[in-house]
Amino acid sequence: MDQIYLDYNASTPIAPAVAEVMRSALTEGYGNPSSLHWAGTPARTLVEKSRGQVAALLGCDPDEIVFTSGGSEANNMALKGTYFASDRTQRQIITTTVEHPAIVEPCRFLERLGAEIIWLPVDRFGRVDPEDLRRAITDDTVLISIMQANNEVGTTQPIQECAAIARTHGIPFHTDAAQSVGKIDTKVDTLGVDMLSIAGHKIYAPKGVGALYIRRGTRLEPFMHGAGHESGRRAGTESAMLDAALGTACELVSDLAAMDGVRSLRDRFWETLQGRFGNRVALNGHPKLRLPNTLNVSFVGQDGSSLLAGLNGVAASTGSACHEDSVELSPVLEAMRVSDEVGMGAIRFSLGRDTTGDEIDAVVALLAQQLG
Repeated sequence: MDQIYLDYNASTPIAPAVAEVMRSALTEGYGNPSSLHWAGTPARTLVEKSRGQVAALLGCDPDEIVFTSGGSEANNMALKGTYFASDRTQRQIITTTVEHPAIVEPCRFLERLGAEIIWLPVDRFGRVDPEDLRRAITDDTVLISIMQANNEVGTTQPIQECAAIARTHGIPFHTDAAQSVGKIDTKVDTLGVDMLSIAGHKIYAPKGVGALYIRRGTRLEPFMHGAGHESGRRAGTESAMLDAALGTACELVSDLAAMDGVRSLRDRFWETLQGRFGNRVALNGHPKLRLPNTLNVSFVGQDGSSLLAGLNGVAASTGSACHEDSVELSPVLEAMRVSDEVGMGAIRFSLGRDTTGDEIDAVVALLAQQLG
């Protein structure tokens, strides 16, 4: 067992069925989907079939799905599109301190243009208090964006409660669901959201494709201008191949029952680590309200980067960021008020649908060799 992949939150392998539909689209969907002739029609059919598959996963209508180049573009489209569509003089956006950079950086950009950004705090588990959101809303609030699940520690947010608060104030609500799609329920009507972002490479599709759900009636300035593709919401000729890949992936991950086995394996992993290392290991994130595949643990007093480097053949991630030979605590762990002694020893193990018990046992054995 030379290579063990436990970094599914970073990216997933392309599923065989997804690869097959991509190969088929290379030869059968080469026409421009906007062309009305014999070569364009199959491409358009493929794009619209894919749109329907994405919509089925989210429980919305197909015309509420816009294909994008990935989760980052979908997030940018939601944030910037709402900001520029608003005719208010003062525009406030509310988000959290544990968002992905694909939310943080667009917010900082809009801040330079005059937007007021409110960063909601989280508790020690990484969860937002809906009452903090309620208190933060003003007459200038034009958008609320809260991720459904954190990419580092897996903690899920009270999206239904927060979206309900937004709805009572008539404020659009967006959630970044890049990490949660295919792992937990992301039906948009259940969540009550107006916009939701998807990244294809998190659900066994290739990099370079994603989608933004936009509830009918939500006002957005197009993020990209040009011809009237995607019903005028996103210019650029659609890629039938990439859209088909995303649609097929959404169909594959729609069966959430498969995640029960992943959760059991994740829990067994944590219990084994506790039994082997005792108080030398600590859990980061909520013990129950988190993604079924995510285990972010700190090896107290250790350097997570060095520890991970010693796990030969194991692909995982640390909770720290390296900049020019200096190591900094992850902003997410910092927002959760995790101490440096604990946080610097963090490693995120994220499991997938193909992870095996033998792989988990092998990782524990490698850790034991290093830690004793």
